[in-house]
Amino acid sequence: MNAEGRMRGALILGVAAMVVAGAGNAWAQAPGRPVVVELFTSEGCSSCPPADALLSELARTRPDVLALAFHVTYWDRLGWPDPFALRAATERQQHYVATLGLDSIYTPQMVVDGRQDVIGSDREGVAAALRRAEAAQPKPVALRLARAGLLVTLEVGDGGGARAASVLLVGYDPMHRTRVARGENAGATLTEANIVRGVSRVADWRGARMTVQAAAPAGERLAAILQAPDGRVLGAARLE
Repeated sequence: MNAEGRMRGALILGVAAMVVAGAGNAWAQAPGRPVVVELFTSEGCSSCPPADALLSELARTRPDVLALAFHVTYWDRLGWPDPFALRAATERQQHYVATLGLDSIYTPQMVVDGRQDVIGSDREGVAAALRRAEAAQPKPVALRLARAGLLVTLEVGDGGGARAASVLLVGYDPMHRTRVARGENAGATLTEANIVRGVSRVADWRGARMTVQAAAPAGERLAAILQAPDGRVLGAARLE
């Protein structure tokens, strides 16, 4: 091979390497932002499967919604230990009880954009809450999310004023089927979508642009949420 051929080959290999490297570190940034819908559920709860089905429908048909299923722990003692139950899910629901001024904790509960409490199986109620969230949504804070192996890089935009919020990383699995052997759903095979496997608060945001690097939480897919202390969602993005 002559010098020109060797140079051309090296150039092709270099471009290919750049493409491969970029494919593993792609940025995700939603136009606007998705409405965040959190379902607090449990495989031990007999009234939860209809809510699980509704969340699955939202995940499948509404790209403008970030649908997440948080499996709580307090049903585990009642006959069926949910394999996806997280203490962090229970703690997050307890936080909503306080910030939304609710009387008690319950399942299935949907929290829409951090500020609306809806029974998770109430289709009309959830649809109305989504419409209200979309109408009330202020200009979102831009989030750019990338993953390279076990490392996540998150860029948070300027908030246009002094505001405080938490930067959350959420790892989730798109679907699982579980055969329930005991408890209220004994004998049923449950199909559940967007099951949260890990959630972590990785930084505090004060309104200015910032870049955060953190270990990726457990889960096949990744999302980021920027959330104010009162629960309001200021920004959200996902990386599938």
